[in-house]
Amino acid sequence: MRIAVVGKGGAGKSVLAGTMARLLARRGERVLALDSDLMPGLALSLGADVPVDPPLNDAAERPEGGRWRLKRGIGPVRAVQRYSVAAPDGIRLLQVGKLGADGLAPIVASVQAFYMVIHRLRDAPSFRDWTIVGDLPAGPRQTAFDWAPYADTYVIVVEPSWKSALTARRVARIARSRGGVQARFVANKVDNSSDARRVEEMVGEPLLGTVPVDTAVAESDRLGVALIDHAPASPAAGAIEQLVVDLAPVVSPR
Repeated sequence: MRIAVVGKGGAGKSVLAGTMARLLARRGERVLALDSDLMPGLALSLGADVPVDPPLNDAAERPEGGRWRLKRGIGPVRAVQRYSVAAPDGIRLLQVGKLGADGLAPIVASVQAFYMVIHRLRDAPSFRDWTIVGDLPAGPRQTAFDWAPYADTYVIVVEPSWKSALTARRVARIARSRGGVQARFVANKVDNSSDARRVEEMVGEPLLGTVPVDTAVAESDRLGVALIDHAPASPAAGAIEQLVVDLAPVVSPR
């Protein structure tokens, strides 16, 4: 299973991605979580520590007058072994780096290295049997610039609003234009069945699943812990678990 989770800002994609990754790991999958969002989110939703320094800064170099490249001896396997961090349930988390007060400059090398690594993951024999769950930043930009080349399926998180639905539809068009990639919609923060029907009408196709509005999500965020650790029996966690079950027959074979 190779999935990328994306949606409009505030749609809840990191909670969905992190909880899905944890649940997949508990089902016996070897899971690599990829965080290409420059803002914090996935590590918290996984229950993992956030590296103090950009993890991949040492993996790339740029010769004078040349282009960025991975340092000699660094490929996708070595990068994951050396620069990923452990997360609960045996997950490995590889992060692009996070924006700080000094902007993008301190993490440019990490961003370049991350992009090169993820483009080599699909063909790496060592990861053939791994499940990959990627958390992309809000909006369609990274989808358009191929920041999830590993993904067979895009899980697009949609709130019951036109702004969210329009973003979701644009992401789906871009993802599907590559061929061989599926895009499925998940309605998040729904109050009732009418909300779900409204989202279906706005995106123009059936939903893969729905996740209800749940105070446990906000509580876990406020406490700085993963939803699955704070409230594993909550309605939202239960809905995401059902989503994992429903997603299995949908994804393309490796």
